[in-house]
Amino acid sequence: MKYILETKELSKKFKSQKANDSISVKVEENSIYGLLGPNGAGKSTFLKMITGMIKPTSGDILLNGKVLERKDLISIGSLIESAPVYENLTARENLKVRTLMYGLPEERIDEVLEIVHLENTGKKRAGNFSMGMKQRLGIAIALLNNPRLLILDEPTNGLDPIGINDLREVIKTFPGQGITVIISSHILSEIEQTADHIGIIVNGKLMYQEELSAGKNLETLFMDIVRKEGTING
Repeated sequence: MKYILETKELSKKFKSQKANDSISVKVEENSIYGLLGPNGAGKSTFLKMITGMIKPTSGDILLNGKVLERKDLISIGSLIESAPVYENLTARENLKVRTLMYGLPEERIDEVLEIVHLENTGKKRAGNFSMGMKQRLGIAIALLNNPRLLILDEPTNGLDPIGINDLREVIKTFPGQGITVIISSHILSEIEQTADHIGIIVNGKLMYQEELSAGKNLETLFMDIVRKEGTING
């Protein structure tokens, strides 16, 4: 079994508060890892450390068994918060800007547009896209550089049921293309339909990490763990 990503005792402290407290995860190559937790549990902080957006206070991040260095971030794609889209440009033009910026081949544009099902948007400007289409364009931007690891932080936020379904179907194709996905969410049903492994973060700590088996009731499991940590009364 090969782990594309491991963290060891990863912690982040802001002044006197620990946003992440000694988190150790193992993410299998070519899998979808669902990171669950209540709002404010520390999921985004954890993902921002992996993507190099913020620096850990302590602990290690290993990519393919080696300590993550700045130069390795090129092999990690991410969509954190809202998609970085130029609203006055088409989908193709948005991607063209990035290929010029990073010196990537232009033929990659057609490949990623096809992956996220935006190949037929023509001259429609991104500002006129639905929220779901913008999210898929954000994923296309994250995929341009052929990352082996894709980080998605709450990608279904603000989407209608059709947008959620479209995005889910795109994400489920990634392991077959050699792309490992870490997806955070507080929507249990979405993770249940998408992920094959899960981790549950509560109050900045990783309280659970296992393969998601078909017979397991994720809602019951999640609520039991959250209640034990005192986040929910009852």
